Amino acid sequence: MRVVVTGGAGFLGSHLCEKLVARGEDVVAVDNFCTGSRANVAHLRHEEGFELLELDVSEPFTIDGPVDAVLHFASPASPVDYLRMPIETLKVGSLGTLHALDLAEAKGARLVLASTSEVYGDPEVHPQPESYWGNVNPVGPRGVYDEAKRFAEATTLAYRQSRGVNTGIVRIFNTFGPRMRPNDGRAIPNFVRQALAGDPVTVSGDGSQTRSICYVDDLVEAILRMMDADHAGPINIGNPHEISMKDLAEWIVRLTTSSSPITFIERPVDDPTVRRPDTTLATSLLGWAPKVPIEDALKWTIGWFRDVPHGTEPLSAAATEEILGAAEKH
Repeated sequence: MRVVVTGGAGFLGSHLCEKLVARGEDVVAVDNFCTGSRANVAHLRHEEGFELLELDVSEPFTIDGPVDAVLHFASPASPVDYLRMPIETLKVGSLGTLHALDLAEAKGARLVLASTSEVYGDPEVHPQPESYWGNVNPVGPRGVYDEAKRFAEATTLAYRQSRGVNTGIVRIFNTFGPRMRPNDGRAIPNFVRQALAGDPVTVSGDGSQTRSICYVDDLVEAILRMMDADHAGPINIGNPHEISMKDLAEWIVRLTTSSSPITFIERPVDDPTVRRPDTTLATSLLGWAPKVPIEDALKWTIGWFRDVPHGTEPLSAAATEEILGAAEKH
């Protein structure tokens, strides 16, 4: 197969490229590097069949030659990124999705859209099944990301129903692993960065809000199964292992053997209270369930943050805190 991965130099996109190359597929990674990094795919640059193109999918684009599948993963995905790039986030979710779908239609390819658990907002149904419509604030600070993804889902389904494009939608829940940026504003990178530095580990609110965390290798396996299938979705992809933010912070402090204290800060606006996927469809339709033990995955992730230099991060820790603080006051 020849597979186009938009956002191919990002956290999830780079892992997808790596796995596709390992199974013998030709891969065209497309990225504009606003949040992705060439370093994420540098180890693939000499692999036969791998190509990296600098393109902004929010602008019309095409790919020469045949294409069998398009994995549309281009988008800022962390609060720090979409809060500082709200227009770019809306554009890639709308125009970028339209352009990726146009490519899939022109090439007769299957497209898999990376949607998000954020379409459920601050859910009033728990755990969240795909049939739940969500509780989203379209004008809150998180709305630029939430609504971009909701539009992307509607667009993807419209292309399937009105134009016959072979599409699938996956709703991705919190995922972690190597190649996350230490200062991207998400819980696990923040907690690990702070604990390794011996700084206070900052937990929002009272830390009782929950997330379900999935290791990236499990997530990638589910995405590839969706690519190889013909299901329309949406299908939840995530780990039902639910944990409070306070417990997660304490777990990371223990695994890093850090002496960092846990401190509590103001909770961001519209921060979801609970988050856990109902993965019944993923199990029944894709035969998928997460396999990697969370403690092992956390240890591997901590080891990566400890061993890999991060001196070229686009945002400093201070800039990260400033952006998140502005959102809290929105």
